[in-house]
Amino acid sequence: MLDAIRWDTDLIRRYDLAGPRYTSYPTAVQFDSQVGTFDLFHALRDSRKALRPLSLYVHVPFCANICYYCACNKVITKDRGRALPYLQRLEQEIQLIACHLDPSQKVEQLHFGGGTPTFLSHDELRQLMAQLRKHFNLLDDDSGDYGIEIDPREADWSTMGLLRELGFNRVSIGLQDLDPAVQRAVNRLQSLEETRAVIDAARTLQFRSINIDLIYGLPKQTPENFARTIDEVISLQPDRLSVFNYAHLPERFMPQRRINDQDLPAPAQKLEMLQRTIEQLTAAGYRYIGMDHFALPDDELAIAQEESTLQRNFQGYTTHGHCDLIGLGVSAISQIGDLYCQNSSDLNQYQNALASAQLATSRGLLCNTDDHLRRAVIQQLICHFNLEFAQIEQAFNIDFQGYFGELWPQLQGMADDGLIELDNERITVLPAGRLLVRSVCMVFDAHLEQQNRQRFSRVI
Repeated sequence: MLDAIRWDTDLIRRYDLAGPRYTSYPTAVQFDSQVGTFDLFHALRDSRKALRPLSLYVHVPFCANICYYCACNKVITKDRGRALPYLQRLEQEIQLIACHLDPSQKVEQLHFGGGTPTFLSHDELRQLMAQLRKHFNLLDDDSGDYGIEIDPREADWSTMGLLRELGFNRVSIGLQDLDPAVQRAVNRLQSLEETRAVIDAARTLQFRSINIDLIYGLPKQTPENFARTIDEVISLQPDRLSVFNYAHLPERFMPQRRINDQDLPAPAQKLEMLQRTIEQLTAAGYRYIGMDHFALPDDELAIAQEESTLQRNFQGYTTHGHCDLIGLGVSAISQIGDLYCQNSSDLNQYQNALASAQLATSRGLLCNTDDHLRRAVIQQLICHFNLEFAQIEQAFNIDFQGYFGELWPQLQGMADDGLIELDNERITVLPAGRLLVRSVCMVFDAHLEQQNRQRFSRVI
């Protein structure tokens, strides 16, 4: 598990395909409008009966400025007053959901995402957290994983103090790149000093984990200037790093149309950026968790991977995959037992549904036995780079090679190429294949052939 990942350019060129990131299986592309509020109430009842612990995700869609690369569900506005009607509907949703759960179900994990959660005023943040504490069993001993995404341009020492007071103990900081030319090209001007000030505040206030988000493949980036960004970020010593591949899909995401295609780095340059980033982070003591994520060895994700307890869901890599995930807010996704469901992604539709005292569930999926089986296979591969057939056979009462017999030629081809090691008992993703683990997972995806691959980013 602790072997270094090995860079193999030929293997990367062969298997760098477009495909899902597998924060779920089946993926959100499979959701349909046949699943609605009734299914959600049924799943909440089952959660209540089983007294399963909870993970809450709260989506705050507002941003004061547009970042051209962004593919998130967001509302760009300078009018801070637009948050108030949204928060009123969000509070209604909190009440409607919570009354179907048991007050003793503990919220082990909480995450505010966006958008820019700190777009909200201090009073609005206080009120929202008060509502969550009133209706859900939030822990008050600082033992939960309570995180929030931070834009350093929208936060200062007093903001960080408020967040710590409200119970947050993890921060994820959007940075993307420190080079001024790159920042101008994506309309996100953010200095190293602004970022360092927020991190210094988080450390002083004893937030227990700091994550920094970076993106490679942005306009005006070069291997040289991105390497300088990585060196500066290493000097900030975050506990975790997410280094995402920029997926340029202007036909799907309107803000990306403001990016000049001529400014984008060539594929070979992107590969060099990633290779150098891995070398720099590895030399600085970071461990590759998988899927763009790096962590220091004493971080909970690294420890969970070492102990084979790491999981993956819509929150990304997590140590709380055993929790029922409740998504609150526009476009938020829930994963409760066998059910995936998503709120409307349209702000007006979301607010109008709740104004009528209805939940805003717009689509979803009920998983069957085959979905659960394939999800377990993909989870093992993507989290641990290893799959023991006996575990799957015992859990699902199948013969692994019999069930997946038609996939064997593909798997054997990957083994011949040095991506994986394959025998009659297990699949092991080799160090040269770890960057390409999504490609291995895609073999087990029963829905992929029917999907438009252009909806997905490339593996690298």
